[in-house]
Amino acid sequence: MSLNLDNLVDKAYRGKGISEILAAPPSALLGLSPNHDEALAALKIKSVGDLGKWQHAVNAQALVTLAHAEVAETAADA
Repeated sequence: MSLNLDNLVDKAYRGKGISEILAAPPSALLGLSPNHDEALAALKIKSVGDLGKWQHAVNAQALVTLAHAEVAETAADA
């Protein structure tokens, strides 16, 4: 199976496989720069894989995914 990840990554990583991209610095992701690499390194995030497994990012993604299922509290529920 082949996936086209080119819209997710910087030009230098187009055509690369997932393993290579996960091992690459965060700046391999489209929209991130070497400055982001430095800032994320302070959080011990040195690769795309580290960023994807970073617990705070995982928690935030879970909240975003679940947000559509949240039912707004009504006055009767309060």
